[in-house]
Amino acid sequence: MNKGKLLVFSAPSGSGKTTIVRHLLAQEDLNLEFSISCATREPRGEEVDGKDYYFITWEEFKKHIKAEEFVEWEEVYTNNYYGTLKSEVERIWAKGKNVIFDIDVSGGLRIKHKFPQETLAVFVKPPSVDELKRRLKERSTESDEKINMRIAKAHVELATAPQFDKIIKNYDLDIAKEDAYQLVKDFISK
Repeated sequence: MNKGKLLVFSAPSGSGKTTIVRHLLAQEDLNLEFSISCATREPRGEEVDGKDYYFITWEEFKKHIKAEEFVEWEEVYTNNYYGTLKSEVERIWAKGKNVIFDIDVSGGLRIKHKFPQETLAVFVKPPSVDELKRRLKERSTESDEKINMRIAKAHVELATAPQFDKIIKNYDLDIAKEDAYQLVKDFISK
């Protein structure tokens, strides 16, 4: 199978990685397709099964683990498991496209470790933890308890930034989008 490139975007929740990934997907010259992860949690807001995530049960998730069908998987939050199916990456590569991931920090680093030559791992760094908290509250999709969990995890995730190939500082979204575009364009043209 002809392998394309793997473009990993990771960051704490609220850093802007999803907005940046959506921007990159809209750039036809990059030939990208979004890797849809499996998740055991319920959909939030207007998330759609098969578009944003494959929402599956914990029992289904365990079957995929046992059959070694994941490229990576993790319990990101208590009882909330996420993973990338090998078949998802193969499906996108079979179409001759590059795969872009909007994924947690641990999963992103696992993909980089498994496919070091094919992967560009980018960490999106927020202006501050206080700004992250403000953005998460503004979303109005989660309880204060969940937001506090995400903020606690953000401190750990920020410490992993140096393990990524590149760090984009998202102080100004338009500049961060342009930086991401240039990084991806340069990497896929190698």
